[in-house]
Amino acid sequence: MVNIRAATEADLKAILDIYNDAVLNTTATFDTEPRSMQKQIEWFRNHKEKHPVLVAELDGMIAGWASLSPWSDRCAYDTTVEVSVYIHSAHRSKGLGTMLLKIVTLKGGEKGNHTVISRITQGNETSIHIHEKLGYRHIGIMKEVGYKFGHFLDVHMMQFIYS
Repeated sequence: MVNIRAATEADLKAILDIYNDAVLNTTATFDTEPRSMQKQIEWFRNHKEKHPVLVAELDGMIAGWASLSPWSDRCAYDTTVEVSVYIHSAHRSKGLGTMLLKIVTLKGGEKGNHTVISRITQGNETSIHIHEKLGYRHIGIMKEVGYKFGHFLDVHMMQFIYS
């Protein structure tokens, strides 16, 4: 059974392992070097009330995580957040991404955010489909903005606006 809950600092090692696997093996993030634990702790502590971090726990292990982060440090963007969802490679295609995206999006509205932005690298049709299913809308494509694994990559921009 899956338990989705707020992340704690005790979860950071598992969150970091999932993220660093994505750094090294996917285009889901444009980071190209693994993140250190110190950077992960800073990242976590910078998530304030409006920026939840959730984990999906499966059989006592962290199988994925999701977060809302500030879109920008400029004051006018205070109610705009960016969503991130990462699933452990052994647990993909089991519906965890959908569950995490749905719950973190709902939490974002409860925290007083107005809009959620998602950046999805080309080739990740599953993520695009999940976002569409949950009410995110396409707002554009940034062409060739990232370079990873020897290729320039486009990024699809999607948005959810709370009614």
